[in-house]
Amino acid sequence: MLQFILSALRAAIPAGTPLLFGTLGEVYTERSGVLNLGVEGLMIMGSVTAFGVAFTTGNVWLAVALAALAGGLLALVHAFVTITLKVNQVVSGLAITMIGLGVSGIMGKQYIGQPLGVRFAPLEIPVLSDLPILGPLLFQFDPLVYISILLAPALWFVLYRTRWGLSLRSVGENPATADTLGVNIVVVRYLAVFFGGLLAGVGGAYLSVVYAPSWIEGMTAGAGWIVIALTIFAMWDPLRALLGAYLFGGVRVLQYRLQPLGISPNLLAMLPFIFTILVLMASAGEAMRRRIGAPAALMQPYSRE
Repeated sequence: MLQFILSALRAAIPAGTPLLFGTLGEVYTERSGVLNLGVEGLMIMGSVTAFGVAFTTGNVWLAVALAALAGGLLALVHAFVTITLKVNQVVSGLAITMIGLGVSGIMGKQYIGQPLGVRFAPLEIPVLSDLPILGPLLFQFDPLVYISILLAPALWFVLYRTRWGLSLRSVGENPATADTLGVNIVVVRYLAVFFGGLLAGVGGAYLSVVYAPSWIEGMTAGAGWIVIALTIFAMWDPLRALLGAYLFGGVRVLQYRLQPLGISPNLLAMLPFIFTILVLMASAGEAMRRRIGAPAALMQPYSRE
């Protein structure tokens, strides 16, 4: 039983890593007052870009960098449509998802069934990786896992302890007041959306070059929608996102670990999405959204009077 628990915990960390990258980016995006429902499209574009670059060049770091850029550029389309043109953010986000899924399907046809010959080697931390139980459980992962873990407190610090973080939060809470104080609303929102796209692209890259080094059309399999729910679950806080991502990752892992017990695989496959729906339902009301700390100006386009 102990071995089963330890094995599940170890598997939950890499399973939650792409969700963590996406959630950290979406936290910053929504903190600026912009809702991006296109995370699924951003992540799948990151996946296909990363796999294509890694397959062609053999350089996984370049693959991750270009995947981030692909996610960021597609996010800028959402930024232009919603911030500059002031189109409904929900409609734009859904369109971004459809664009990402469609374009990635076309780009990735040549890579279906192709094995990836390169991947990140596990980074074993000296001394710590040799500890009994804790060593294999926490200190023998690939570099992107450690980057995501360090990124969460770093982004928390920027958000709550820096002037730029204060500007970002003020834009998401009361853009009119922030504008009168000299904050450039458009620039802050564009940067936040672009940054969110970068991290979503990295999350997608993790799926195709680390977690399951291959390309399958639609391989994100709803991870972007889980990220949306995770952002709410984390109450728009980077540190809570760390815990939430591994929790959701653990739920996804359970669908494979519990199959030998005779539980229906279809039921198990539904678990992450049932959890997602419950979180979204719990936060649907305006009063509840305010209670859990949703940015007051979320989904509200800003026009200077």
